[in-house]
Amino acid sequence: MFPHLLRDLIIDWPNQSWCADITYIPMRQGFLYLVAVMDWATRKALTWRVSNTMDTAFCIDALNEALVCHGRPEIFNADQGSQFTLPRFTDVKDANVRISMDGRGRWMDNVFIERLWRSLKHECVYLHAFETGSELRAGLTQWIGHCNTQPPHSALVGRTPDEAYGAAGMEKLAA
Repeated sequence: MFPHLLRDLIIDWPNQSWCADITYIPMRQGFLYLVAVMDWATRKALTWRVSNTMDTAFCIDALNEALVCHGRPEIFNADQGSQFTLPRFTDVKDANVRISMDGRGRWMDNVFIERLWRSLKHECVYLHAFETGSELRAGLTQWIGHCNTQPPHSALVGRTPDEAYGAAGMEKLAA
């Protein structure tokens, strides 16, 4: 296991810390699993994947896409689920990323992605009885895209997660 590195740490610029989590998505018949990688400072959902199994592969795919598209964070935080503790996943530390893990049963340690799940389910999933994985993916693409381009977060002072992620990243590069 890895220590929880985010306690009492002020996260205020992009790629300082990312988090990931998995949730289940109820479908008209059965359910699917959704993993997302989110930037803590801007609340931008960087990448996500849907799977019909709780294997590690879809989590690794989401993480690898985030690393390719957005660089690397200083800290990567996840819970102690088996998908995030396997060496295949934690090898991200070889990319000079410090691994942080929530305390057992401490959902508050990853509160921003837990808020994303709550909003996603109430504003998208529960309102649409998705029948197929492709319908779900289309709905998630639209909803997550909307969230990344709307300024719902008071911490962002009127900027969208996309704007905050891009602007703060540019400011850090200029410094």
